[in-house]
Amino acid sequence: MRRKQISKEKKCILILITIVAILCFLYLFLGLSTKNFHYFFPRRLRKVLAVFLTSYCVGYSSVSFQTITNNKILTPSIIGLDSLYLFLQTIIVFFFSHAGVSKLTGLPNYLLSIGLMVLCSFFLFFGMFKGNNKNLYFMVLAGTIFGGLFSGLASFMQVLMDPNEFSLVQGKMFASFNQMNTDLLTISIVIVVVIAIAARKDFSKLNALGLGQTGAINLGVPYRSTVFRTLMYIAILTAVSTALVGPITFLGILVVSIARNLVSTYRHEIRVPVAVLLGALALLSGLFFVERILHHSTQISVVINFIGGCYFIYLMLKEGKS
Repeated sequence: MRRKQISKEKKCILILITIVAILCFLYLFLGLSTKNFHYFFPRRLRKVLAVFLTSYCVGYSSVSFQTITNNKILTPSIIGLDSLYLFLQTIIVFFFSHAGVSKLTGLPNYLLSIGLMVLCSFFLFFGMFKGNNKNLYFMVLAGTIFGGLFSGLASFMQVLMDPNEFSLVQGKMFASFNQMNTDLLTISIVIVVVIAIAARKDFSKLNALGLGQTGAINLGVPYRSTVFRTLMYIAILTAVSTALVGPITFLGILVVSIARNLVSTYRHEIRVPVAVLLGALALLSGLFFVERILHHSTQISVVINFIGGCYFIYLMLKEGKS
């Protein structure tokens, strides 16, 4: 029975790899000729790299976050990092006006955004672990409150903006692989690879954390240090993907829920790759749909968030009935 389950999981991963590889090939080479190859291919290749980077950030973060919170609906977006990112972009335009436009997509803004999001996450997580009476749901509640605060402040400043300045901020509200700064792709890949190597070592501990806090402690897992370290990995990966391409709120809940239905295993060695491949599949399909069918009339995050939002409502209704 165990061998049948493993073969089923491997078969699922191979099928997903095949589908994603076909989509990558079609996206990279469809419509190319000898005349336009040198112009379009490098740009498409950078988009594909950004897709895989984003899908790993979202896939790992969502799977591990649901494991440590023991909740099938929560995702890292509940912490409020997306709202903090948009609040920071709004501040730059609001106070620096046109002088801040050049800083809106450059390396200083990228590092500032990541640094601020990770720093706020650190204080949030540190405050949770400092008191013995506090738990993960206290952190989730605090993150939700701060996220609402940042969102409200950003909306207030956006109302006071000049329409031309607001259009600059509006471009940051939706994830876009066309408007990303390709100069930041290399440093993003380096950060994600380092975090991925470090996070891979904790997969066995995350498997035990799936049993809950008491079960993990009984198995000898250092609960507090493992959860704190995993939360910091999640914060860094979420910050990197958000600062690079923008926020995609409902992609996480979409890929992690489908991954759970495809593979019923608790092993993160299987669940994380499946979620990452599903994320790449969703983003590549979204790029095809937006570029080939809608002809860039909308952003990919609008399509992903619409589908993910509908699926989230379905999950809420399903959990309510059960």
